Parts: sequence; C-alpha cells; structure tokens
Amino acid sequence: MLRRSSVRSIGLAATLLMIAAGAQALDETRYPDWSGQWLRTGGIQWDPTRPLGRGQQAPLTPEYQVIFEASLADQAAGGAGNDARYACFPIGMPRLMSAIFPMEFVFSQKVTYILFENNMPRRIYTDGRSWPHDPEPTFAGYSIGKWIDADGDGRYDLLEVETRYMKGPRTFEGSGLPLHKDDQTVVQERIRLDRSDPEILHDEITTVDHALTRPWTVTKTFRRERNPSWLENDCSEDNHHVAIGKENYFISADGHLMPTKRDQTPPDLRYFRQSRK
Repeated sequence: MLRRSSVRSIGLAATLLMIAAGAQALDETRYPDWSGQWLRTGGIQWDPTRPLGRGQQAPLTPEYQVIFEASLADQAAGGAGNDARYACFPIGMPRLMSAIFPMEFVFSQKVTYILFENNMPRRIYTDGRSWPHDPEPTFAGYSIGKWIDADGDGRYDLLEVETRYMKGPRTFEGSGLPLHKDDQTVVQERIRLDRSDPEILHDEITTVDHALTRPWTVTKTFRRERNPSWLENDCSEDNHHVAIGKENYFISADGHLMPTKRDQTPPDLRYFRQSRK
C-alpha cells in the first residue's frame, strides 16, 4: 500500500502535468506577439484626433446634447459634471480602452485578458460561445471575440470583439460626454498591430448607443514598452473627493470638508449632533 506522503506526491505531479498540458494547448505560433506594456499615444479624450469636450463633435441626440452641456457647465463651476470617476467609480466600456494608464494582453486557449494598471481586467471570450441569456451587467460588460487570420499566412493578426451588457454610470471621457442611461450600449472593436510597425497597436472602436444619432467610430493607438515597469495605481488611495447625494465635495489638506463650487450648499447634517453657539 502506498504511504500517504507518496499519494500526495503522485497527486501533485498529476496536477502539474495537467497544468502543463493546458498551457501547451495554446499554440503560440498562431497568435500575434502583443507582449509587453501598451501606452496610449493620444490624450485622454475619446477621439484622439479631436479636442476634449465640445471639440469631439460627438453625434449626440438633442436630449443628450443638453445633458452634455449641463455637465460642461457644472465642471466650469468646479463640479464633476457627469464624470463619476472622481468618486472612483469604474470607468467601464468603452472608455476603458482609452488606457489612461498602461495595459497588457494575456492570451489563453479560451480567453484573452486585457489587464489595466488602474482598473479591473477585461475578459474577452474567444472559445466560440454564444451570448448568455440573462447575465449580470458589469461596467466592463461581457465581451466575445474572434481571432482572424486576415492576411492568410496561417497566423492570427486581428482580434474582433463585441461587448454588451454594460452598466452605468459611464461616459466616453472626463468631460462627461454621456452614454445613454438605458445601458444598451454595444461596442465593436478591431484590434491589430500596425502593418508597418509591430511596436504600434491599433484599436478601431465603434460604439452603438441610443445617446448617439449614428454609430461612432474612433481609432485608439498604443505604443509598446518591451521592458515595462508596473506601478500600483489605486484610485481610492488618498482620494480627497467625497460624493454625498448628487454633490461633490472635497477634503482639504487640514482634513475639513470644503465645497468644490462657489456658493455650494453644505450636505444635510440631520443625523449629526449640531454644535451649540
């Protein structure tokens, strides 16, 4: 009879063999080299070819143009407008792909992961699955992708992705450029290396949303850092913004609550003992 320690050793060896077999199942020779760290080449605006805010000339419906103008006016007065990121809300799709901070790609047999330095990762399922019937919406949404050998050389060079089932609040950029509150956004992407420079990656992104009068397509471009240095980037660390109801306040350097806008109404203190004068 085998001793208990021997049984454990055999079990561990079998597990390691299974992991190795799973790793070998991905034929790396068929996939493009997207290793390293990818950094944005444009600004933080949604369309890198146009200025932030009104300069984006977003194809908004009249209703959502009014919402956008209100956001800009609030920000001009010192508020946050529609941008919930000040309170460390996840930015969600499609804004995630602005890659304000660096990102990297990790391939597996069934899933392609996009890891962000300052956000939750994206999972792009590439195993041929169908859309789930009743998924729980998330800020990043549910992404299904397909690898394509576009030039017929036997190696994948294009990743096509569609993302659905997102939740809000979400905006295209920090100006508060809005997406529709019904959260029926559909995002389609075509991700590939530049045809002449393998150190450049392009993501053509088309957003279909009821806040828009037509699908809106922009292209994001990233450059590769092959010897990256990764930082810990946590939005909630030392964040001095405070969201109370619909208002944004700020914690001053001496630890006191202060307004962000001129003549801003203080928060309701009904549950606090009021100081006596």
